[in-house]
This record gives sequence, C-alpha cells and structure tokens, in this order.
Amino acid sequence: MLSTLPQTGRPVAPAAGPVKIEAKAITKVYGGKKGAFTALDPVSFDIREQEFVSFVGPSGCGKSSLLRILAGLEEASSGELYISGQAIDGPGADRGMVFQSYTLFPWLTVRQNIEFGLTLKGVPLLEKRQIADHFMELVQLTKFAKSYPKELSGGMKQRVAIARALANNPEVLLMDEPFGALDPQTKNSMQEMLLNLWEKEKTTVVFITHDIEEAIFLSQRVYVMQAHPGRIKQTVHVPPGLRSDAGCRDSEAFLQLKREIVSHIGAAPEEE
Repeated sequence: MLSTLPQTGRPVAPAAGPVKIEAKAITKVYGGKKGAFTALDPVSFDIREQEFVSFVGPSGCGKSSLLRILAGLEEASSGELYISGQAIDGPGADRGMVFQSYTLFPWLTVRQNIEFGLTLKGVPLLEKRQIADHFMELVQLTKFAKSYPKELSGGMKQRVAIARALANNPEVLLMDEPFGALDPQTKNSMQEMLLNLWEKEKTTVVFITHDIEEAIFLSQRVYVMQAHPGRIKQTVHVPPGLRSDAGCRDSEAFLQLKREIVSHIGAAPEEE
C-alpha cells in the first residue's frame, strides 16, 4: 500500500529517475546455539537514482542487517540485490558508508581523513586537495582542516565522516543511524546539513533510523518495517515541500504522517 498527504510549502519534484537499487525477496537467517534466527524474510524494494529513502522500524526489524547486505559487508541468505543492474557480491567503490559510531582515523587530521580514500585510489595531489576543500566547505569545517578527531565534537566528527564518504563520489550513500548518538539540537542541525548536501550532490541515499521524525524530515519515501521477522510493512511517500521551513515538524501534515507511521509500526503483522 502507498500513503500520501496533501502537498505543503515549496514544491519539490519527487524522484522519477531510473531504478538505482533493486532488491528481490532478500532474506537473512543467522545461526546460533539456540537455533536459527530469521532477521529478514523476505524483503523486496526499489530505490530510484538520486532518491533519499529511509528505513524505519523497531529494534529487531533487520534494518541494519539490510544495510550491511547493501554495503556488501554481509551476504543475504537468499534473494537478489542489484545496484545499477549489477549484482552486489561484496563491498565496492560505488557505495559509501557512514555508521553511528565514529570511524575516523584518530592519527589523521580532518583533511587527511577526507582525503584518505582518494589517496588509496591514487588521485593526484592537486585534485585531491580540491575535492577535500569542496567537501570541507559543504560541511562547514574548512577552518578545522588541520584538527584531529579528538579535538572535534560528535557532530563535527560525523560531518567529517559524511564528507569522507562523499569525497569518493559514490553512486549510493548508505547511512546506519549516523545521528543516533547526538543530542537533539545537534541532531536537527546535522539533518538540515545532510539535506543541503543531498540537494547539492544528488547522491542516492539509503538512511536507517528508528526516529520517525528524522525519517519524515529527510526522506522522499519511507519504508516502514516490522520485526520478527523483519519485513517491509508499508511504503510511505513524503509529500514534496513538507520540509520547506524550519517549523515543518509542528505542522499538521507532518504530525499526521508521523501518526500514520507510528500506527503501522505498532500494528500487528498482516497475514500472508
């Protein structure tokens, strides 16, 4: 089923490009001393090029497992998964990843962290510096280029991590609850920064969160998941223009959409 609300605020065209990510009946079963545990069973979806899509659901719904499968860090137990028509068989340069935990190299400066992947790829020094300068400016960290991670706040560290991922020009940016450890004020600021980055770079983004407001604010579409086993219960389309002003989270349209997603998460699984 699909869900929409009336458009409000500044209109923004929904994603209508070619399919970038296609998942067909993905399952994930983990073994253990107490027997097999089914984390995903089955999950099918598609994400369009340049689209921002979130997966939201309770703990145990398999959303982080799904992202790790998309990243090539884990294998699906069954099913098919494609990016740009190519089957995923492991990690690749076409995907960038940002985790909730801080993953910067502590011995490298902000600039060196952002340039790290470019250095591995042998990008010439001048080009590498220009790319790093571009993304440091976008995440507002230019004056911290020579700072080390220990000198940065949590929000600043995540800005570096996002800049590092985007500097490698991935086709898809995968984000696993990247703002989950931040205080509410910093979290809201980071969400706005991420939207500005996405509007400029137009990278396809897959965002994992348990925060319903975050999913609505950031996304064009929200896949609502249920747990035990993890499945997609509902696809919710966020109306263009819903997030067009700072007070959008208090609007009736936003709150109505939040109530709807809460009802889907709290509802009993549908029988097939």
